[in-house]
Amino acid sequence: LATGHTAEAFRNAHHVWDWERVLRLPDEGTVQDLLLHGDTLIHVANTYYAAVHFPATLAFLVWLYLRRPAHYVWARRALAAVTGAALVLHLLFPLAPPRMLGATGLLDTARAFGPSVYGPPRTDSLSNQFAAMPSLHFGWALMLAIGLIVATRTRWRWLWLLHPLVTLLVIVGTANHYWLDVIVAAALLGLALAVHRVPQRPGCALPRRRPEARRRSSADRPELVGAG
Repeated sequence: LATGHTAEAFRNAHHVWDWERVLRLPDEGTVQDLLLHGDTLIHVANTYYAAVHFPATLAFLVWLYLRRPAHYVWARRALAAVTGAALVLHLLFPLAPPRMLGATGLLDTARAFGPSVYGPPRTDSLSNQFAAMPSLHFGWALMLAIGLIVATRTRWRWLWLLHPLVTLLVIVGTANHYWLDVIVAAALLGLALAVHRVPQRPGCALPRRRPEARRRSSADRPELVGAG
């Protein structure tokens, strides 16, 4: 997908970097500095980026399919919409990630500390490394959290928001994505969820009155007797 778009991807990367400075978004380097305090922390972040994305989303969909079929259909449609829109944007707006852009001053942590899921961009034929915007890592992680919050009733369900939060810190701190990649992904997911109606959460339906109760209620009503 990235063949022939290298120069355009780097031009777009410079534009995105400049836009973020105009918008006064936080410097991605601040997050990376936090992760670089120790080799173990940055290695964990690289592993999270490489190993959690697909398995977590797959486990989420399988659980919904088995336990919440209606929510499974809803989540599948939302994820398909976000992914489809993202693929179109990847084609229309190829974008080199910050780890490739010298102007950012950011380190490619996966190459420096491992593990890395990408090969050299010129020879990597298995992935499109110029597909930074939007970030499907963040979009899918946010959908996972929203889906589990909606589909479950436990008081601890809000802790699922930690997954997109950690994902956000990881993808920015490892210099795989810009802040704007995350913002665009969240916007696309918001549009998808606005189109696809959220199923009712289990246990929220109003209880139906039994026929006996309705008949008893009708019998208890006072009858009006005519005067003449």
